[in-house]
Amino acid sequence: MKYRKIGLLYITPWIIGLIIFTIYPFIASFILSFTDYKIIYQPKFVGFSNYINMMHDGLFWTSLFATFKFVIFTVPLKLIFALFIALVLNFKLRGINFYRTAYYIPSILGGNVAITVLWRFLFQGNGLINQLLGVFGINPIPWFSTEYGALFTISALRIWEFGSAMVIFLAGLKDIPQELIEAAAVDGASPIKTFFKITIPLLTPIIFFNFVMQIIQVFQEFNAPYMITGGGPLNKTYLFSLMIYDNSFKYFNMGYGSALSWILFIIIMIFTLLVFRSSKYWVFYQD
Repeated sequence: MKYRKIGLLYITPWIIGLIIFTIYPFIASFILSFTDYKIIYQPKFVGFSNYINMMHDGLFWTSLFATFKFVIFTVPLKLIFALFIALVLNFKLRGINFYRTAYYIPSILGGNVAITVLWRFLFQGNGLINQLLGVFGINPIPWFSTEYGALFTISALRIWEFGSAMVIFLAGLKDIPQELIEAAAVDGASPIKTFFKITIPLLTPIIFFNFVMQIIQVFQEFNAPYMITGGGPLNKTYLFSLMIYDNSFKYFNMGYGSALSWILFIIIMIFTLLVFRSSKYWVFYQD
């Protein structure tokens, strides 16, 4: 009993933070989603009006479609890139710990505002990217004035932050019994066949975990579209998080912003549940 009280004492700050910064806002946003709340006035109950209005809001559908495109484009590429780098870093090479650290750093810096601003300068008209393309005789690309160019720039930043997924993949690769790899080599299996028949099946629990985590994170992307493209051109990179932010803190329509937040929560929950339901068909656990 004594040690239980000591343990509770240690986690008290975390419990307080959970209640104040997670549970209370979670419940408050749900209640406010049924109100007309302009922050400076008292909330006025309006029922399902916010949810009904967003169904007739053209910008809502534009933002939702842009978010889906961003997620579909970003999540698979980030996982593939993270797995590829993890495979390379799994080899026993001189100074490998330095390279592992170097490849992990982007995941720490990627969410930094300064990095986001730097990323915008890299892709601007006379930025470094277009200068490098010019070396190969390629005309400058108007990254921010075309739909897929702007989408690529914000997706590239999220993909560049592959460090956390890479570390998890690397841990999974370390956990694969080398006896299986050696046995496959003795039986004459090529490295490619070994990768797809042994490595990938044994790695599916890690792929499943990273897939779920990346879906949750990418759906909530904010910094890149806000700082790099501003939602343009023509709202083609106006992700759902930007719409929530604008309605809540730019137009002070907190009720509508709360309703949008709950729609995003439901979408993420649906995608997560679909991945969980599908996992029994493609995720294999070692006995």
